[in-house]
Amino acid sequence: MSLEKQGSFKRKLNVVDLTLLGLGSIIGSAWLFSSQIAATYAGPAASISWILGAIAIGLLALVCAELGGALPHTGGLVRYPNYSHGPILGYLSSFMFFIATSVVPGLEVEGMRTYASQWFPSLGATNPTLLGWFVQFAILVIFFLLNYWSVNIFGKVNSIITFLKFVIPIMTVVVLLTHLRPENFHAHGFAPFGFSGIESAVSTAGIAFAFMGFQQPIIFGSEAKNPGRTIPLAVLLSLGLATILYLFLQFAFVGALPGHIVNNGWSKLSFSSPFADLAVLLGLAWLANTMLADAILSTGGTANIYMGATARGVFAWAKNGTFFKIFTKVDPKTGVPRPSLWFTFILSVFWTAPFPSWDKLINVASSAAVLSYILIPISAVALRRTAMDLHRPFKLKGIAIIGPLSFVIASFIVYWTGWKTISWLIGLEIVMFIGYLFSKNIVQKSHITFSQQIKASWWLIFYCIAMIVISYLGTFGGKGILPAPWDQLVIVVLSLVSFYWGVASALPNPAFESDEDEGNNDKNYSEKLTN
Repeated sequence: MSLEKQGSFKRKLNVVDLTLLGLGSIIGSAWLFSSQIAATYAGPAASISWILGAIAIGLLALVCAELGGALPHTGGLVRYPNYSHGPILGYLSSFMFFIATSVVPGLEVEGMRTYASQWFPSLGATNPTLLGWFVQFAILVIFFLLNYWSVNIFGKVNSIITFLKFVIPIMTVVVLLTHLRPENFHAHGFAPFGFSGIESAVSTAGIAFAFMGFQQPIIFGSEAKNPGRTIPLAVLLSLGLATILYLFLQFAFVGALPGHIVNNGWSKLSFSSPFADLAVLLGLAWLANTMLADAILSTGGTANIYMGATARGVFAWAKNGTFFKIFTKVDPKTGVPRPSLWFTFILSVFWTAPFPSWDKLINVASSAAVLSYILIPISAVALRRTAMDLHRPFKLKGIAIIGPLSFVIASFIVYWTGWKTISWLIGLEIVMFIGYLFSKNIVQKSHITFSQQIKASWWLIFYCIAMIVISYLGTFGGKGILPAPWDQLVIVVLSLVSFYWGVASALPNPAFESDEDEGNNDKNYSEKLTN
């Protein structure tokens, strides 16, 4: 049966729906845990970590917004490298995106159970009991069904949940500011762990991971009304609103901590439920109970969004031609990629198995996400040259500067995660590249010659190997042979060389598709793909 007969995505999501998709994804478990973890790394200077994270991800978001408006394709972020550089880069980008998003539904449901255990200890706090695991499973089934029925139901339910879970953090900030202790902001020094602590917090405290939610409007691109306008607007609105909220949350958390807690040192912070436990210490039991309820709602809403986003990422991977073709199928009635959704659901259940702690998994997810997005600036700049006639409703000014700058900053975020994460995560990407070389006769055929695919991807392999070497020699979990700030200066040089090499290696003619199955049947669509 042809894809056209199988069905197409339905354009049901307006700018409010898309903004709340991004905002709902950004405001998940990160608001519950990241303020404390950031403070353990950076002390009172953790707010600077949020600003750095917002700038870094904001630059990436601007570049992504241009492509999202011009090519509103489902799972677009893993398809743009495929368009600009061919199947190998599309394959590697898809794999990293898959790692970054597939863990999230299970991880967020774990967060729901952890917070619910404050009321129902039989669910298990640190680790789930048998009852706790079955409760997690039941919640995942509910989210699966919400995604399975239709994108319209999914979007409206998410809009309601996101509105509610945005209100509670605002109320938390207002109440905690009435207990502000100004002396907390210079206890043990404003930046007790130096600038390296501020940098580390961006990657390891869930800051970069939280802001990665900006990509949801792009992931659901084929389901957006008037995508050329609504996608860029939703991306920028969701990121801007979330940045303001997170800055206030970090400020309020640090400022409201009781003196005896601060005196023990920032690295000693160890609340199991940071904001709720802080409220209890301040005698605000009502606020603690309200936050526990919102904690369950917040994590649940994000799990629901990522259930749909991961499914669309799997769909995009299959559309790239380097994953099983069955996952390109779309249900004709609902416009939902149901085979991909089933696969995502199974993975979500798998990730509820006993894995490392929340912050360890978030560290991996953050790095994997950045490694998948890091290709986007190169694709965007390359397509400016190879697809000059592509209709761009949002055309980013200064992309010649913002493109390489966003690539450099993204490289920093990856580097700051440290040697342990980089060694196996980037090492895994190299292994996947080698695996592709040996399986080239198995994957779906491409009209792009294999030699051309290799030529377009050598720069990324160079970048990965060099990043591993620098991380091993550097100061973020490495041997310290390459001291600061020289290690980060080397990262800048590596990033710029890789960026311009990557742009120059792009396909001379982009590998665009005509995606009628994705709802891209507007009257100007054929003109958009003119090059």
